[in-house]
Amino acid sequence: MLNQDFQDFELIIIDDGSTYGFQNPIVHYAEKHEDKIVYIRHSNRGQSQSINRGILNSVGEYITILDSDDAYKPWHLSSCLKEINTFDLIASTTETVVNKVDDYYVPDKNNQNHLVHVDDCILFATLFGRREVFTSIAFRNGFAADADFYEKANAKFNVKKVDLRTYIYYRNMPDSICSTIKRQNLSD
Repeated sequence: MLNQDFQDFELIIIDDGSTYGFQNPIVHYAEKHEDKIVYIRHSNRGQSQSINRGILNSVGEYITILDSDDAYKPWHLSSCLKEINTFDLIASTTETVVNKVDDYYVPDKNNQNHLVHVDDCILFATLFGRREVFTSIAFRNGFAADADFYEKANAKFNVKKVDLRTYIYYRNMPDSICSTIKRQNLSD
């Protein structure tokens, strides 16, 4: 994340109850880059609550989110800043890494027995927007919390889906929530 071509940002790492303790390599990485990184640890609360806590501790004009198992291309932040223009929030498409074509399809938020292409979804790490959007709408817990956030933002703010593909989304994670729901629904 620190290799962005736009460098005026803060990185807040939320450790959602890992068991590494102070042996966690992330702690040492944060110490090494303490001019850029804020490290916060709490007991396991889940993704949405961790994101909400990160937002509360942020000070930047814009906010974006990145899961620990994914990545941004070096021009992600500068590309988002170019796209945001008159919008309050954007969501982008992804460069999706899969093991098989079927991995491009995830459970639909409205009908988990129906699959949709990942390009038709809103994902946490594709969100980039003005601070006001993130501080006025909290992420709820549960499946499709990212899409729920986007829909709520769409009702209050000027939002747009853009085609950037600067977020690398690893869909080949067998224990992800989407993969688990998909397996359960296919076995029913």
